[in-house]
Amino acid sequence: MSPRAMVLFAALGIAWGIPYLLIKVAVTELDPALVVFGRSALGGLILLPLALARGQVLPVLRRWRPLLAYTVAEIVLPWYFLTSAEQRLPSSTAGLLLAAVPLVGVALAFLTGRPERFSGGNWIGILLGMLGVAALVGLDVAGSDLSAVAEVGIVVVGYAIGPVILSRRMSDLPGTGVVAVSLVLAALVYLPVVPLTGAWPTQWPSAPALASVITLAVVCSAAAFLIMFALITEIGPVRTTTITYVNPAIAIVAGALVLGERVTIWTVVGFVLVLAGSFLVTRRRRAPLISPEPPGAIDVAAG
Repeated sequence: MSPRAMVLFAALGIAWGIPYLLIKVAVTELDPALVVFGRSALGGLILLPLALARGQVLPVLRRWRPLLAYTVAEIVLPWYFLTSAEQRLPSSTAGLLLAAVPLVGVALAFLTGRPERFSGGNWIGILLGMLGVAALVGLDVAGSDLSAVAEVGIVVVGYAIGPVILSRRMSDLPGTGVVAVSLVLAALVYLPVVPLTGAWPTQWPSAPALASVITLAVVCSAAAFLIMFALITEIGPVRTTTITYVNPAIAIVAGALVLGERVTIWTVVGFVLVLAGSFLVTRRRRAPLISPEPPGAIDVAAG
């Protein structure tokens, strides 16, 4: 890996490893709907001019049906439920649970009639991943926040569906255009939701809360997407997917150092099992070029 690729890899790992920490800080003062609106609106405003200058918006809009499905699956629902779940879950636990996306991707392949041919190592990966999730939910979370875990489950399913829509219906479209328009669409969805649900804050948010939302939009969404494509140019899409095994580790470290979250033995056990399972499940499987913040396939909306 070249020095430039190493810098890009490190930058992307950080950009997609810190959203969980930033969300946790933001939701101490702001409603989840407002956080999602601010993140998607600002991220869209940053990327949209670039997409317009490259003539990438109209080709994306012509494919409006899969674009709308992708936006709902990858941003509108997952970002809200992840933000809501982090009101009760540690940021590190949320990051680790999202590392199970490849396992759900395997299930989707079976349900949609396109199952992969699995080796023995792939099946071991599924087993290890399931054990890791069980360790996190049953022993680390200890059953006290199962509703939050269920919300993260919705996020995991959405992040698994998003790349499928991209690879099957929009793989020929420019990535910057897809993400820019998706972020703007998500912001438009939440624009009426925020006032209707009373999500506006009753007092001006603190500097840390505002900085968290801005960083989520600028660094974790807009900049991370541009870094991802620069990294793909350097090392290719398949090698770029290894970033998904770095993000949960960064989430754990950030949560412990900044928020003082506990790192239990079950956190470590779950971390090792989920990541080992995800690695084995995705071995010898091609990843789509485009596709958050997290796991299994490069996901522009991960986190």
